[in-house]
Amino acid sequence: MKDDVIFPIHKQYITIDTRKRGMNMTEHLKIHSLFDLKETIAAEVFEGCTYPWEVLSKIKDAILQIGNSLPEEEYRKAGDNIWIAKSAKVAPTACINGPAIIGKDAEIRHCAFIRGSAIVGEGAVVGNSTELKNVILFNKVQVPHYNYVGDSILGYQSHMGAGAITSNVKSDKTLVVVKDGEQKLETGLKKFGAILADHVEVGCNSVLNPGTVIGRNSNIYPLSMVRGYVPEGSIYKKAGEVVTKH
Repeated sequence: MKDDVIFPIHKQYITIDTRKRGMNMTEHLKIHSLFDLKETIAAEVFEGCTYPWEVLSKIKDAILQIGNSLPEEEYRKAGDNIWIAKSAKVAPTACINGPAIIGKDAEIRHCAFIRGSAIVGEGAVVGNSTELKNVILFNKVQVPHYNYVGDSILGYQSHMGAGAITSNVKSDKTLVVVKDGEQKLETGLKKFGAILADHVEVGCNSVLNPGTVIGRNSNIYPLSMVRGYVPEGSIYKKAGEVVTKH
């Protein structure tokens, strides 16, 4: 039911198939509204998908396919299914588990922990004590200080401040839904952190709850607890106080 929208009616939910209705009410949540796919080596992974969270289950296999096609003059293979660009900087204290691709001019800093199924884009920064798991970081992404990013996609030039994390599993272990006002989109996923569109800024020590989607060019205040969809071009100050940038 990836194209279904759910409306609350007297504490019950009615499922409406947006494909049958021909609605554009979820257009802002679709891949083309969030990302410039020219800014990732993984662009082909998004083909055939409508919403970005549909890509999460494909990351591992995509890395194996892309990695085996990378030119040897530009990438070295380091261990089991790990491809690292020769121009990338990797600290000797960093831990990288495969499958993983570290892009050109990326920087993997002291004590970074890449658990596997991770694509780190060109010029991206993965910093001290940052942990990645099942992620795509577009080019120029920065997660530089004490971040956890799991089952998530971070768009071009997005940045997470120190201590900001994605929470990828609900406390009650139910499947993650994406909330957009009164709409709820079922994802069918138990593990799904956050989607950051291009040029998103997340303030220090913020928590992005499961199923968070942040639109392009939006800012999240420090110490925020975010869930659901944050419109593009917005400033998220706190729940119920989201203003449009001027």
